[in-house]
Amino acid sequence: MKGRGRFDGYHLSAFRKDMVSGLIVGIIAIPLGMAFAIASGVRPEYGIYTTIVAGILISTFGGSKFQIGGPTGAFIPILFAIVMQYGYENLLIAGFLAGIMLIVMGLFKLGSLITFIPRPVTIGFTAGIAVIIFSGQIANFLGLNGVEKHEDFLSNMKELGFHASTVNSYSLLTAGICLVIILLAPRFMPKLPGALLGIVVSSVVAALFFNGEVATIGSAYGTIPSTLPAFRIPDMTWERIVNMLQPAFIIAMLGGIESLLSAVVADGMTGSRHNSNRELIGQGIANMITPLFGGIPATGAIARTATNIKSGAASPISGIVHGIVVFLVLILFAPYASHIPLASMAPILMVVAWNMSERHAFIHVLKTKTSDSLLLVITFILTVFTNLTTAVEVGLLMAFLLFVKRMSQSLTVEKVLPDPNHKHEKVRANMVYEGHDCPQISIYTIDGPLFFGAAHKFDLEIMDTGQQRAKILLLRLGKVPLMDTTGEANLTALVKAFQKRGGMVLLSGTQPQPLQVLKKTGLHERIGTNHFFAHTGEAISYALIHLDSNKCLGCKHFVFRECTALSNTETQYDTSLSLEKNGNNKFI
Repeated sequence: MKGRGRFDGYHLSAFRKDMVSGLIVGIIAIPLGMAFAIASGVRPEYGIYTTIVAGILISTFGGSKFQIGGPTGAFIPILFAIVMQYGYENLLIAGFLAGIMLIVMGLFKLGSLITFIPRPVTIGFTAGIAVIIFSGQIANFLGLNGVEKHEDFLSNMKELGFHASTVNSYSLLTAGICLVIILLAPRFMPKLPGALLGIVVSSVVAALFFNGEVATIGSAYGTIPSTLPAFRIPDMTWERIVNMLQPAFIIAMLGGIESLLSAVVADGMTGSRHNSNRELIGQGIANMITPLFGGIPATGAIARTATNIKSGAASPISGIVHGIVVFLVLILFAPYASHIPLASMAPILMVVAWNMSERHAFIHVLKTKTSDSLLLVITFILTVFTNLTTAVEVGLLMAFLLFVKRMSQSLTVEKVLPDPNHKHEKVRANMVYEGHDCPQISIYTIDGPLFFGAAHKFDLEIMDTGQQRAKILLLRLGKVPLMDTTGEANLTALVKAFQKRGGMVLLSGTQPQPLQVLKKTGLHERIGTNHFFAHTGEAISYALIHLDSNKCLGCKHFVFRECTALSNTETQYDTSLSLEKNGNNKFI
């Protein structure tokens, strides 16, 4: 759907729907923005700034009609690792660079390529991220004291074990209240945002009955300012830019994947169609501008986008309204947010982690017990125990190798001969057996792509079946959709070896792409233009003309209908004249 089409037929009633849905999503986004920021290792207000700025820009410039953008749970492990290793200032630079990369991806129309990442890889790292988010909130849920945050999962788990004796019963009760409300609200109060209701109720209970006993946003991070920060360009030196290129690339890739997945979900819910390249450009603009206001990287949020649609959104206006709502709440109610207990934020992120875990898809892939199951488990384990960068790199490499292996197995090479019992004497593999095989003509059907992963199999199969004894090699390429330079090189080697000992190579049914490759590399000319045929029958007729007639005398194989005459001295001459005159054969 093109940008202008996003507002086709827009009217006043649609605007009312956008106002309502924007208000609802804006209220939901407030606690999530703060929670995601805290979990990412930065101050809570930075999540609010991101929700406002990125939310408005993504809806304005993106390619999806219903997309809601902002900070998301998927970014938490990456952003936390960047903050721990490089600091907040460098995180802003990484976000800015990621924005540039996303714009470049969109301009070069790479939107569709991102969706080619195998499903087991995305499920694996998404589930891994969910585990990291969930485990990262255990300390706040239990109110543990003295817990230091580390980059790696095992160190954080050890910290929890070392400080398990410091459980704060007040924090545990506060978190429990919030969690129960979040879980029950959709059933008993479906029109009220469960996360916001849980925070408000648990915060009030903590303020009235546990005052001073539970850590709050204010006690941990200070008072949240009620204004947007001043526009400021991060201090970008060449050294900093170089150092942040890899983190920026990971942010850009994950942001692109998440935003396009969210857009696809929105398409499925509404029957609309997003523009993937425009979506990447919109995400890029948002991630370039947001850091200038202190915000963290953002992307499309699947849950908030779905809520936006369910609330009746009609256009991108709802996403813009959602950002304005968050801005107004920041101005009017920011001081009150400082009293929110950290224990109230923990259940929100735990529920987010549970919902994003892809547990059903995870189990489904495991049940298949295929190479995809292994790919899923390895990506998941690496995400949890190393980092997302390693997990995605290894996952994609494994997926590539498994794909090559599968494709190589899909190539079949069969030696065939005509079946006289078939109406059109169709060639079949079961017609080749001991005592029934032409000593001078070898015919092979190649089925599948002839590329680097399968080219060796093609070569070996033909050599192993003894084609070296034949004078003429006929290759049926009608079922070869693709040939790369490796496949062409193997075919060239085979042709050269065959021609070196005086043999002739014929090709039939060659498809356009392989034919183009053969012409560009010169193999077409080496084989000979007159040795390419549209149909197998034509190629067989040509081959029969060029047989060594002396070797046919007395042959008892009789694999072609002409063999009876060719093996007889008295009729061989007349048969050869007939073949040269007609030059046609019914074999297919």
